[in-house]
Amino acid sequence: MNWILLVLFVPLLVLPSLVQSKHQRQYTVCEDETGGLLHYKEGRRQDRELCAKRLATAYFHDEINQTGWAFLEVDIISPKTPHWLQGYAAGFAEGRATRDLIDLHILNTVNGYCDGAKHFCDELGEFMVDNLKWMEKKIKENPEDEYWQQVNLTVNQLFGLIHGYENELGAKIELEKLAIHPIFMIQVAGDLEDLALKFKKPENPKKVFSGPGHCSALVKLLPNNEDILFSHVTWSSYSTMLRINKKYSFKTGDPGQVYSFSSYPASITSTDDFILTSAKLAILETTIENYNEKSLDLIVPNSVLTWIRAEVAHRTASSGLQWAEAFGRHNSGTYNNEWVVVDYKQFHRGKPIQPDTGIIHVVEQMPGHIVHSDMTAHLFETTYWPGYNQPYYKQIIRFSDTDKMQEKFGDWFSYDKTPRALIFKRDHHTVTDMDSMLALMQSNNYTKDPLSRCDCNPPYSAENAIACRSDLNPPNGTYPFKYIGFRDLGAIDVKVTNSRLIRALQFTAVSGPPHGAVPVFDWKTSPLREKVPHFGQPDRWTFEPVTYKWRRGVHHHHHAHYLRKMHQKPALDF
Repeated sequence: MNWILLVLFVPLLVLPSLVQSKHQRQYTVCEDETGGLLHYKEGRRQDRELCAKRLATAYFHDEINQTGWAFLEVDIISPKTPHWLQGYAAGFAEGRATRDLIDLHILNTVNGYCDGAKHFCDELGEFMVDNLKWMEKKIKENPEDEYWQQVNLTVNQLFGLIHGYENELGAKIELEKLAIHPIFMIQVAGDLEDLALKFKKPENPKKVFSGPGHCSALVKLLPNNEDILFSHVTWSSYSTMLRINKKYSFKTGDPGQVYSFSSYPASITSTDDFILTSAKLAILETTIENYNEKSLDLIVPNSVLTWIRAEVAHRTASSGLQWAEAFGRHNSGTYNNEWVVVDYKQFHRGKPIQPDTGIIHVVEQMPGHIVHSDMTAHLFETTYWPGYNQPYYKQIIRFSDTDKMQEKFGDWFSYDKTPRALIFKRDHHTVTDMDSMLALMQSNNYTKDPLSRCDCNPPYSAENAIACRSDLNPPNGTYPFKYIGFRDLGAIDVKVTNSRLIRALQFTAVSGPPHGAVPVFDWKTSPLREKVPHFGQPDRWTFEPVTYKWRRGVHHHHHAHYLRKMHQKPALDF
């Protein structure tokens, strides 16, 4: 099935490009006089002159060896460009500009995912093909429906990304090939955690156990309502430490059409997740486990995977409630998370906070279940909302069988007595500004903190901290369950924003694992160095905080609803 050829049945022209500095690149996708697509690298005047209409430009700046981050900005030029083509052009420009890092990230992460798991990958591929066919059908049946136009934009952004990476502008993509393409696997990284349970993926004996990704998060209301600080720490395999912070500027007329986020090469979602939108929404999630095996039957191909639902919600929502409603449509029951949305439009520094004004909205997902509510009154009373991979809502705790895990293994699986709940409860008062927030979110003093102790040998775990360092747990230690033992898992970053920074979609970020009370992470000395791929990564992770200034401002387009009525011919869709 050739969606892209349905989209691009025009003569195509691909232009040669100049080699630019490895550290900075700029790519543009445009149309020629006949409507054919072409792309060029900045610096070739004769290439540019063949362009009749620019569609998208990607600006890429690699500072990984200096700051631990690369930065990417993708700008769509005209609001007249249809949604699907905005997506495709944005993806293609990014794929060209970041292809070196994409190569390395594939080697580090999804390479070898199907080794020793052929049966699993066949079943997974079949599920993905059915899912893609179902979405294609919905998009064709509903050409005027804004929701499906948004889904189409995101899917075409993925096609464009693959084509940009492979330098095949407008080539045909077969669904069967797409479903096992490494770049597709990177998009669905979060959703894969639950699909791996559903289709019973065998453990890879060659890989160090990393287990499901976890994260820490904190929303903190400062004294006298002086500000709300919004922070997230990603816990992940150390193989994923090649990082790109991104800003996408679409021209769809949606409240959140411009958004910045922490991310990875080849990923058009955040995956962490940490996102700031032009609707002045700050969005994060922490993953919650689903221990209810029966519920895996509710995961079906006729749904929209979380990575796409999140993108649609980010762009279309102008409040936490709208975000929850958009996100809840066609729930796939995969990548089950607690999402927190802070609406900075409703917050006024130093002014009293009114309950139920939507300043903070909390959403939790399980298969067949989306529970969400306005938690503004709660934030005002307690001054903080923490995230640490335990569900809050009673019906989610029950449905996910988290309550059964608590009965079996104790307080580690509880909402209010798990180590990080107690650490946040004890330490959130120390947060008075950006620096103290960064300090708390990077904290790990597991050998001395009584709250890091466990019924283990040695008697504590480097997992029981706001910023995990499971690589520091001895491989021969004894632990009541493997989550708190030695594994390829750690806090690999911290991001923080506030009511001032979000106006320019800025955030302060630190790349790499915590150090201070714990040793610096260094690949040369890490017990993981032989077993965990880390091509292209710096050896020693001691980077300072960075607050990156995006080159383009944020244009708020709350009025531009006329754009949404774009007539898309069904034949041009998907």
